[in-house]
Amino acid sequence: MISSTKRLSGGSSMPLVGLGTWPMVGEEAREVVGIAIDAGYRSIDTSEQYGNEDAVGAAVRESGVPRSELFVATKFNAKWHGEDLVAEALDASLDRLGLDYVDLLLIHWPNPWQGAFVDAWRGMLRLREERGALAIGVSNFLPKHIDELLAATGVAPEVNQIELDPTLPREEWRAYHRRHGIHTVGWSPLGRGGALLQHPIVAEVAEQHGKSPAQVMLRWQIEVGAGFVARSSNPARVVQNLDLFDFELGEEGMRRLAALDARRAPARDPESHGH
Repeated sequence: MISSTKRLSGGSSMPLVGLGTWPMVGEEAREVVGIAIDAGYRSIDTSEQYGNEDAVGAAVRESGVPRSELFVATKFNAKWHGEDLVAEALDASLDRLGLDYVDLLLIHWPNPWQGAFVDAWRGMLRLREERGALAIGVSNFLPKHIDELLAATGVAPEVNQIELDPTLPREEWRAYHRRHGIHTVGWSPLGRGGALLQHPIVAEVAEQHGKSPAQVMLRWQIEVGAGFVARSSNPARVVQNLDLFDFELGEEGMRRLAALDARRAPARDPESHGH
């Protein structure tokens, strides 16, 4: 049986199932995060860029769940890519969240045209040593970007959050992560635009297991060794997306879903995003 948490290289324990909060803001974000925590979610993903850290933090504080039992991740933007700037980014996020620390701090995009993500990584290593960020990682970094971090510091990120679903399975990227002790977290795990949830193969596998198409897609993430962050503003689906540990897709189910690999381009190119 697969555990519902992953031990990160730095020692933290991260739930495999996370609530994604983009593009929810304001009262909607606060309400959905509250519903999710009540339903049993313990991992919440936000970002400076999403404009909802204040609402997410309010829901966390109001939840009644001890802070130590919740895993809150946030990300910072390109303007903070500097060895000293990342501390300012973290302070600003903590102020918006109304929290004393985050469980995971991520560089949102490498923005390689700026040439400063290695400096940001050096600053993050200092933050992990000193205060405020229990685990550190990156988002949307290609292996070659992580190679630069390793060459400069010798330390790999604990997490890389990447676009991942059966049409974009990224075996080589995930293998690279495994070699370097990096936990893969998938974003947009249900695919783009909902079309994948209507796919006949997904529907058939779901029917075989007595689960919804979304549950099959999310279970795929877990069986390839990844965690994920999935967004829904529908309370019933929020609860359903957590119910993934009483079935296995098995070899046959995984083989059938492998046929969905479309060799498609990612939604955003990490080399050019933000330029």
